[in-house]
Amino acid sequence: QVQLVESGGGAVQAGGSLRLSCKTSGLSFSAYGLGWFRQAPGEEREFAASITWNGDTAYYGHFARGRFAISRDNAENTVYLQMNSLEPEDTAVYYCAAKSFYSGSDYRAYDYWGQGTQVTVSS
Repeated sequence: QVQLVESGGGAVQAGGSLRLSCKTSGLSFSAYGLGWFRQAPGEEREFAASITWNGDTAYYGHFARGRFAISRDNAENTVYLQMNSLEPEDTAVYYCAAKSFYSGSDYRAYDYWGQGTQVTVSS
């Protein structure tokens, strides 16, 4: 059974930082591309970042470039999202997702999802 479990969300003030983690189990982690997405109430799910199966290449959504950094630890079956210079507009539920050998920005392509972790940024 595949599981993705996010953690690290919380409430911060504008300008602060958070580091999200997504621990996976039940899949061949090193063969999977991983992505982070977010969804605010009433909004469509939005691409934040992704990383290739071997960790060689990372991709970022427009709002994440220069502020967020995705990384993975294949020994720990975990993917991370470091978020800096947070803004109130970053408030959303953040989800991690996995798909074998895929690391694109289309959320509909991903096979497995976590339950999400809430990030709230106050001004």
